[in-house]
Amino acid sequence: MNVQYAIKDDTVYVLEVNPRASRTVPFVSKATGVPLARLAAKIMVGRTLAELGFVAEPRINGRFVKASVFPFAKFPGDDPVLGPEMRSTGEVMGFAEDFGAAFAKASYGAGIKLPTKGTAFVTVNDRDKPQLLPLARALLVMDFRLVATEGTAAFLHANDLPCAHVYKVLEGRPSAVDMMKNGEIHLVINTPLGKASYFDEKALRTTATQRGIPLITTISGGQAMVEAIRALRRGALTVKSLQEVYG
Repeated sequence: MNVQYAIKDDTVYVLEVNPRASRTVPFVSKATGVPLARLAAKIMVGRTLAELGFVAEPRINGRFVKASVFPFAKFPGDDPVLGPEMRSTGEVMGFAEDFGAAFAKASYGAGIKLPTKGTAFVTVNDRDKPQLLPLARALLVMDFRLVATEGTAAFLHANDLPCAHVYKVLEGRPSAVDMMKNGEIHLVINTPLGKASYFDEKALRTTATQRGIPLITTISGGQAMVEAIRALRRGALTVKSLQEVYG
């Protein structure tokens, strides 16, 4: 089954349960080397797991990352913000010995080219500011320059992290959108701030998408992105087929 959940105020809601797993099962089968759909079909006609020799947890050789592919770049002006509805048009898999390299491969497969240096624009809501600190420090260590809007810049300065201030779209120029259009920003970390900042955030997200600038909208996504950039800075990614992994 494919189950979709939502959590609000510590209450877990089940949105839907589908008696299928058309995307999940193929991914897990490729990651484990076990033909789960074939085994399931045999079980449905009366075979047992013991008879099929599938009685132990599959061994995973490495790290496998699934990334969704979104069509936002094909629709100029469409806000690439995510919600509960299905908006992806496909998925890709990244495989490597470590998580960072696997995430980098998945990003490339989804059409996202992560930079290994340059300028990162960061603007996060108050709830996410404490979690931003390790991300900001990691980017600085990797020779990135940080720019941020007033609130995020003040927070970083208060924690002794260098950061340049840039205007919001409605505050003046040059704004973060101007910098993106001029090729001066290479990475965007923007966690939604709510309706009060909707216009500014939409302009940021749509510009980043149309310019091919990696756009991260969650702290967990930022953490994964940092690991991927570290892996890319260590050297070129290698290629190995699933046939080589599982024979």
